[in-house]
Amino acid sequence: MTGAQLASLAGGVVVLAATAYDLVQSVVLPRPAVGRFRLSILLVATLWRFWRAAGRRLGALRRREAVLGAFAPLAVILLLACWSAALVAGYGLVLHAVLPGHGLGGSLYLAAAALFTFGLSGVAPASAAPRVVVSLAAASGLGLVALVVSLLFLLFGAFERREVRVVMLDAIAGAPPSGVHVLESCAELGVPDLLDEVFSDWELWAAQVLESHLSFPVLIYFRSSHDNEAWVNSFGAVMDAANLVLTTLADVPRGRAELFYKVGKHLADDLGHSFRHTGPRLPGLERGEFDGALARLRAAGHTVRDPDLAWAAFAARRLQYMPLLHHLARELEIVAAPWIGDRSYLPHRDGRH
Repeated sequence: MTGAQLASLAGGVVVLAATAYDLVQSVVLPRPAVGRFRLSILLVATLWRFWRAAGRRLGALRRREAVLGAFAPLAVILLLACWSAALVAGYGLVLHAVLPGHGLGGSLYLAAAALFTFGLSGVAPASAAPRVVVSLAAASGLGLVALVVSLLFLLFGAFERREVRVVMLDAIAGAPPSGVHVLESCAELGVPDLLDEVFSDWELWAAQVLESHLSFPVLIYFRSSHDNEAWVNSFGAVMDAANLVLTTLADVPRGRAELFYKVGKHLADDLGHSFRHTGPRLPGLERGEFDGALARLRAAGHTVRDPDLAWAAFAARRLQYMPLLHHLARELEIVAAPWIGDRSYLPHRDGRH
């Protein structure tokens, strides 16, 4: 075997090994691959920066949201295409080394024909090594199809579970959502257990998102499909509602709010780590806005604690999650909601329809 053939063989093995590693990390592992290098994550994150920059140039909000919303599905298709192309390249290089006489182009074609099972067009490898490589390429093609189908079911199943709660929250949180509006609505509706049910449902939601979105990071880029709704904003609104129950309201049980807050803080921490948030932690809220919320809660029939003590406790707890959500909202170019994100544009100032 010549030096060129050895180089081709080594290059093909490296490409195949890197592709297999990334596929296993991205699709097969049932848990987040914390601290492991993943080519697919790097590719998607890099493409998102360019896509977001292009989206920012669009003046109309609806056009911008439509363009940004198309990124995640296209990114999934691109990942599948890249994995397929990498397998073709890897097997093509190996065949170029073990099946001389066909040239690199012919070897790549043979690898693609074996991988995608559209026939070898009369090419029948005579020796054992090329036959083994062609057989492995064909098996890899079937395996890739199986992984792709599994990945699509996992992604869209997780997306649907995430968005169901976001849409349901709209009835009591408004659009864009507001934590104060959640508490107002629960008091006005007169359903004693409604607030506990909300916190219980969103505790489960946070655990599911924590598992799915860290295992499959491309899910983070899937945007909510309804106007004035975004999963980051909805999550932040429920966290604010729980924070108000824990620090400000004297007439609401705290147990469910505390349980949700702990799981939600875990989710916020891990999402912030994924997007490498290193900036200062500020509550992102002025005292005057908090006092206005207290007035609304009193008008809704709630009993509130001492405003100064409540503000100090609320701001301290908010430092644990909201700076991370502000950072995530900016990274994802999410339209702001009351108390969340860049609030220079608010379709509904009071958080109601």
